[in-house]
Amino acid sequence: MALPTVLAAVHAALPAVLLTVLPTTVPGGALSTVDWPLVLRSAPTIALGAVRGTIPLAALSFVGGMVIAVGIALLRLSRNAVARGVGRAYVSVVRGTPLLVQLFVIFYGLPSIGLVINPWPSAILAFSLNVGGYAAEIVRAAILSVPQGQWEAAYVIGMSHRRALGRIILPQAARVSVPPLSNTFISLVKDTSLASLILVTELFREAQKIAAFSQEFMLLYLEAALIYWLICLVLSAGQARLETRLERHVAR
Repeated sequence: MALPTVLAAVHAALPAVLLTVLPTTVPGGALSTVDWPLVLRSAPTIALGAVRGTIPLAALSFVGGMVIAVGIALLRLSRNAVARGVGRAYVSVVRGTPLLVQLFVIFYGLPSIGLVINPWPSAILAFSLNVGGYAAEIVRAAILSVPQGQWEAAYVIGMSHRRALGRIILPQAARVSVPPLSNTFISLVKDTSLASLILVTELFREAQKIAAFSQEFMLLYLEAALIYWLICLVLSAGQARLETRLERHVAR
């Protein structure tokens, strides 16, 4: 179903849904109106959308974004003024424009100049470029947080600048950057819902299709929100465990 048609259906059905749900918020009335069979039938399909779409899309985009982020961070730290300018311009453009606009420019805009990209690659490209712009500043700050003495010690034992960066500086910067980068990944998981607007089948897209068929928009969207929340809870718990393990190797 085309996006304008879906939006029109949502707009037409929303008042009726609200009138159905809101009066039942009194004690004992809300749960009785929930279509539990629909919830049980739709949950596996929506969850499968997360497994097949949301999580792989977020993971691939994050990996691509981190590759971009490290490159941009190194440009920002370069002694070359042109390189620093390129890195600064990239970060400014990415952080200064909405992710939805970036996604639409890649999927809907590029075909106007003869470059057609399928929905999945378009989503991965857009999310990777966006993550790269934000994560670049995290990586740059993490590198700058490493004491200057670490560079000097590496030079004393004969390491080149590149070798010192790869063997000494980046491993230490990686530990510092874990908390903010973990938050970036969790935000990315939620942002992947925007991919439904370019017809990528993921968690929210599955919820949209079931809602359009059943006309239970409020119920299905709340169910999708619940699944997003559960995924983020698991990721947050993993982040906490990772941070605890990394703290063991920090000298006090």
